[in-house]
Amino acid sequence: MNLLLFAIAPVCVIILYIYLKDKYDKEPKLLLFYCFMFGGFVSIIITTILYMMFDYVVTLDKLDIMQQFIRAFFVVGFTEEFSKYIIVRYYAQTKDAFNEPFDGIVYAVMVSMGFAATENIFYVLEGGYEIAILRAFTAIPAHATFAILMGYFMGQAKFSNNRAQLNLKGLLLAIVFHGAYDFFLFIDFVPGVWIGAFVSLIVGIILSRNAIKAHQINSHLRQKL
Repeated sequence: MNLLLFAIAPVCVIILYIYLKDKYDKEPKLLLFYCFMFGGFVSIIITTILYMMFDYVVTLDKLDIMQQFIRAFFVVGFTEEFSKYIIVRYYAQTKDAFNEPFDGIVYAVMVSMGFAATENIFYVLEGGYEIAILRAFTAIPAHATFAILMGYFMGQAKFSNNRAQLNLKGLLLAIVFHGAYDFFLFIDFVPGVWIGAFVSLIVGIILSRNAIKAHQINSHLRQKL
């Protein structure tokens, strides 16, 4: 039970942080719950299916840098972010409650944290407290930054004539940051290169904070207050 709490705690902290940052019109709690659950189950199922398809088609050498680049960006990054994207795009973005650009960040984070919670439970139950603590400060915040960057553009897309372009821009940015983060971890056989993952994470966090502030400042709901 304690391990389970360790696995879920960082997810809850991030959810609360984003919920409190939604200053002008809180989202329906039931809708947030659904997005979390869809991320935790539907996105995981989609990811698993896509992984199986990739594994059937191609086998990648773990000691080949170029093949690990393909794995990081085109297998893991694309698969996981796409599985989250379709929930935000075809479920959350269609709701009337999605009524300001910041909501793109809120719903993307909820879906992503559902995904991260399920993933983290497996990792932590297998690896124990050390893995729980490590992932609380690395993988879980990383998933959040990918979601915020995606959600920033998906929030813009809802109220733009260039909806498709902005939605895909958000997906692409999440894939790029997810791929970069994983790539440096996948090639850990190169001494010291893992530092690149933390650099990628820090840059993602900075951009995420800027994205949150930008949507807060530019919200049309703020201007009505």
